Amino acid sequence: MSNAEQLWEEQPDMEGLFLGDDEADRETYRAAIEQACDIVLGEFLENATPYSGAAPEELADTLAEFEMLPAEGDGLEAALDRASPVLRNSVGVSDPHCIAHLQCPPMVPALAAEVLLTAANQSMDSWDQSPAATHLEQQFISELCALFGYDETKSDGVFTSGGTQSNFVGLLLARNRILIEEYGVDAQKNGLPPEARDLRILCSEAAHFTAKQAAAQLGLGESAVVTVPTDTEYRLSVEAFDEAIVDIRANGNRPFAIFATAGTTDFGSIDPIEPLADRARKYDCWFHVDAAWGGALALSDAHADKLAGIESADSISVDFHKMFYQPISCGAILVRDESSYDLIDRNAAYLNPERDDDAGVPNLVSKSVQTTRRFDALKPFVTMQAVGREGLASLMEYTIDLAAEAVELIDRDPDLHVIHDSPLNVVLFRYVPESVPADATREAWTGRVNEAIRDSLLEDGEAVIARTTVDGINCLKLTLLNPRTTREDIRSLLQSVVARGTEFETNPDELYS
Repeated sequence: MSNAEQLWEEQPDMEGLFLGDDEADRETYRAAIEQACDIVLGEFLENATPYSGAAPEELADTLAEFEMLPAEGDGLEAALDRASPVLRNSVGVSDPHCIAHLQCPPMVPALAAEVLLTAANQSMDSWDQSPAATHLEQQFISELCALFGYDETKSDGVFTSGGTQSNFVGLLLARNRILIEEYGVDAQKNGLPPEARDLRILCSEAAHFTAKQAAAQLGLGESAVVTVPTDTEYRLSVEAFDEAIVDIRANGNRPFAIFATAGTTDFGSIDPIEPLADRARKYDCWFHVDAAWGGALALSDAHADKLAGIESADSISVDFHKMFYQPISCGAILVRDESSYDLIDRNAAYLNPERDDDAGVPNLVSKSVQTTRRFDALKPFVTMQAVGREGLASLMEYTIDLAAEAVELIDRDPDLHVIHDSPLNVVLFRYVPESVPADATREAWTGRVNEAIRDSLLEDGEAVIARTTVDGINCLKLTLLNPRTTREDIRSLLQSVVARGTEFETNPDELYS
């Protein structure tokens, strides 16, 4: 037997394992997708409503029944069946009472796009792995840049895994720029010079933790980030900023990046973008705007003015898996000047050789900190084709109006107190205990009761709401991204909050059990 014949004899059984021309393979694919659909519609939508209430130890015990790396499998149908308890005990992001985090209900057009992009499995690092996908992403980025007021002929961008990666890239570009232009050092090739110790990033004290995380990953250290106090609306205080930058310069340090936020995680606050853009020009700083949450406001005629000045940003983070209602993960980093990507450019012979650049072949790998990268641009593309900008904007506008109505409902209840009225779709509030046990302070008791309310709603599977701290005291948080949530949903939830708070006051021992 020849080597070729022996290899053919030894080829493993692949029936029904890959997409191919064989009709049996196609039928297996159809059946698998249908079975997966049934699990989503049954186990997920019907049981994750909004959570099963299973405790961590219960979930660990349930999944311990399955061997993760079995020596032999027993077929696709059985394998998918074993995913049922995972879906059943997931957070029901489409449920109107799942309103804790910036975790949106994904739109059906985007879910359909996921089926397409996972089957096609295009890798966005080189054109020959993703020809049509590369051009679609480029065109989508171009129109997205225009949406934020950038010049389409000069700006650029690339899809990312989300705000964390986008913020990292924005500050990476800022670091490389200052080191080359001011110190003549190419950090990508030669690492950080001693002068890098003096570099400083300014952001609000309410900014996302990824500003400090990125500084650490860039070799500058978290201490390179100077957090500026906020005003009464939890926006970066311009007056405090001016004081901070004077102090930084007086200490011999170099402010090189200003990190503004359009939608802080806890408060949904939007920093004063235009004044910060002016200061970025004055002090020759890179101006980055983290619009991972609030960037969707650009779609809306009613709310786009809240982003005034964002067109002056050197880079912008945008997340589609928040108010664009796309499945995780889906984000983008935009740059006002496409030449900024020269700061991280590289060529690999097997992916994007220089001859491709000369020939005009678009390989996106040099714009990204990822190599293999999903074709996530297909999701917002299909969504936009289905509902359009106006349709998407109307969903977002509804949720912002709903947040305002929630504030009104809370204000009317003497047992509840609004902490912050956000320009976005988030509401922070507390249940206010009427009495305090003798062995507790009012602040500590208030925090304990509110945390217990949140925990009990989750454990009973009634609602998934968030908790955070303001002025050191626990409070409750509604993140109203879901357009299916109604005023009546909010009303009933607030009634449950009050009822549980009253119960804990009546039976304080429950909080210590």
